[in-house]
Amino acid sequence: MISEIYDVIVVGAGHAGCEAAAAAANLGSKTLLVTMNMQTIGQMSCNPAMGGIAKGQIVREIDAMGGYSGIVADKSAIQFKMLNLSKGPAMWSPRTQNDRMMFAEEWRLALENTPNLDFFQDMVKSLIIENNKVSGVITSLGIEIKAKSVVLTNGTFLNGLIHVGDKQLGGGRMGEPRAFGITEQLVSLGFEAGRMKTGTPPRVDGRSLDYSKMEEQKGDEKPQKFSYLDTPKLTKQLSCHIVYTNETVHDILREGFDRSPMFNGTIQSLGPRYCPSIEDKINRFAERNRHQLFVEPEGWRTVEIYVNGFSSSLPEDIQIKAMKHIPGFENVKVFRPGYAIEYDYFPPTQLNHTLETKLVENLYFAGQINGTTGYEEAAGQGLIAGINAHNKVHDKGEFILNRDEAYIGVLIDDLITKGTEEPYRMFTSRAEYRLLLRQDNADIRLTEKAYNLGLAKEERLRKVEEKIAKSEELENFLRETSLKPGIINPILETIESSPVDQAYRAAQILTRPNMTLEKLEGIEAIKDVASTYENEVREQAEINIKYKGYIEKEKENVAKLNRLETIRIPDDFDYSKITSLSAEAKQKMGKVKPKTIAQAGRISGVSPADINVLLIYLGR
Repeated sequence: MISEIYDVIVVGAGHAGCEAAAAAANLGSKTLLVTMNMQTIGQMSCNPAMGGIAKGQIVREIDAMGGYSGIVADKSAIQFKMLNLSKGPAMWSPRTQNDRMMFAEEWRLALENTPNLDFFQDMVKSLIIENNKVSGVITSLGIEIKAKSVVLTNGTFLNGLIHVGDKQLGGGRMGEPRAFGITEQLVSLGFEAGRMKTGTPPRVDGRSLDYSKMEEQKGDEKPQKFSYLDTPKLTKQLSCHIVYTNETVHDILREGFDRSPMFNGTIQSLGPRYCPSIEDKINRFAERNRHQLFVEPEGWRTVEIYVNGFSSSLPEDIQIKAMKHIPGFENVKVFRPGYAIEYDYFPPTQLNHTLETKLVENLYFAGQINGTTGYEEAAGQGLIAGINAHNKVHDKGEFILNRDEAYIGVLIDDLITKGTEEPYRMFTSRAEYRLLLRQDNADIRLTEKAYNLGLAKEERLRKVEEKIAKSEELENFLRETSLKPGIINPILETIESSPVDQAYRAAQILTRPNMTLEKLEGIEAIKDVASTYENEVREQAEINIKYKGYIEKEKENVAKLNRLETIRIPDDFDYSKITSLSAEAKQKMGKVKPKTIAQAGRISGVSPADINVLLIYLGR
């Protein structure tokens, strides 16, 4: 039926699959996106939101690399918030609430307008593998489709099993069938597989809620956006609301524990540590008499509400009974109960940093199949897998982002070197160079790389170069402008900072705690110049001045570590013959097969002493 030989076949059209297909196609590969349902391309399976702590940085990075997630998020946004503004800029994280239906529609439209990209609706049941090299897929209809590379982004669909109390349903999402065949085939080839669990909360009818009993959460007064391109800015926003559970709610939930698959042994796999179900929360944190819930609208034109924080696999009658005792939920009508889902994943230590599998050439994994959780983590992996699948079949080099270059680099390096036994979620604390990996400078860090790959157009590169030039221009102005005490001290008084008795450069004053460029603009000479620059430029200049010493120190640390990144370890290096290595180091490094000394040092269980031994054996 399909006689064409594709450069890249992407299996699955979730966040990872969409970014993988877009990247490969935009780079020029003839690409096929295979999905079980064309109506659920880019579906937000769980919460209707993008970004958040560290996740927002990933979305900005995807956008800087020419990916679509930031653009789609901006076009479907119903609210924007910059989180962690009370902390330093390394912690600032953008987040949008999104219209779920618009989000999926925008993704499909974006993909349908992407050259070189074809679509096919069917389930892939097996791979065509010849001489340890993938050469296509076979669908449930028995159709063989040939390809030079395959990217698997199966999400929660591989042998997915849905749990609602003591009821079990086969499925990848509620109302959608599971995928089977691929796990069994890969295991027969020598892959290690495991099971993970995730969950989702009930969806309820917003018309049945009393919002007067809840705390309103509005979006930012001056909402920003994800994409560095000219996507639409929010002019109106929908509010979210906060409400809390109570002891009565907890007592009712406990009534269902004996029928809970989490507690009666039905579910054996681990769920996401940082997004536990409501029953897990009241069990693990029994001393707390309430838990926070976010009441999130699902779109502009729907009454459906997502009850964030109430993820559950308890029986539906218990869920509904408990919710009726949450303030504002007394008359709640439920569209569908929460549920848990178990699915197959493959420990990511079986991959290279390109996300190509070590056992089968030209086969790539991205997203939840690698043990991650979250739209953003999946999309970031999809982007890298799509780029590398394209590069491999066109005899181009590997594309790898390092830990000092992107959160995406931290994510993939963590997965490859450390693996994961529970759903992996990105946090700012996982990035040792987070001051360099801010949300505001993702374009500066990555756009040139994307341009050199062929993903970013020249217009985008010129825009970044202009931003850099103008930021430096404003910085130089602030470093050279001298201000007298009579002008400075009234401003310092407003932030309760010590007065000065001599002239100071504006940049020196800006480094004081609680001082901002906006406050400095109370001085006419500063305002006349600074106000002529766009907010992005002003923010960049202010951060560069205030955190100059910290940024330079972090760059020094990167340079030291990068010296170890240049020391390569041969692919056929035999760790078992080095008697001075610890038994754990031999086992772990033999399994992961690190490419460099620095990567070896990040493997859990490998000590500094083991690294010293390796350096000696490598003649360093």
